[in-house]
Amino acid sequence: MATPGGRSVLFVCLGNICRSPIAEAVFRKLATDNGVVDKWVIDSGATSDWNTGSAPDARGLACLRKHGIETDHRARQVTKDDFMTFDHILCMDESNLRDLNKKASSVKNSKAKIELLGFYDPEKQLIIQDPYYGSDKDFETVYEQCVRCCKAFLEQHS
Repeated sequence: MATPGGRSVLFVCLGNICRSPIAEAVFRKLATDNGVVDKWVIDSGATSDWNTGSAPDARGLACLRKHGIETDHRARQVTKDDFMTFDHILCMDESNLRDLNKKASSVKNSKAKIELLGFYDPEKQLIIQDPYYGSDKDFETVYEQCVRCCKAFLEQHS
């Protein structure tokens, strides 16, 4: 899974249609702009299986497009293999963190470092709230948090 001499990151939220595909798309764009995208394996997934195969939420896609970012991601559930193949698993809230740590504990060769994406936020907003029941403004907030966190994460890991 990992690229030679490269790194890998998996962004995770509950359904993989709002927060994590935004984070994945933002990180991919930052890595591309910094000329390091070929050194990374970048993906996103869900703790639940509710939306498997679905495209990201239309409001999230509209928000990304507004910022000149496209994604063709399809929702998927996190697998046991993800814990053995990804270096970093970055999630959005405490519930995701609990679910991931629980799942990781049943994987013998788990190598992934599981953290909140918000841990990297220079503005110290630890939790990235689910915008699903919110407004376009909530998606914009998620986008802004993802940009700040992904920039800081990329700087620390390049």
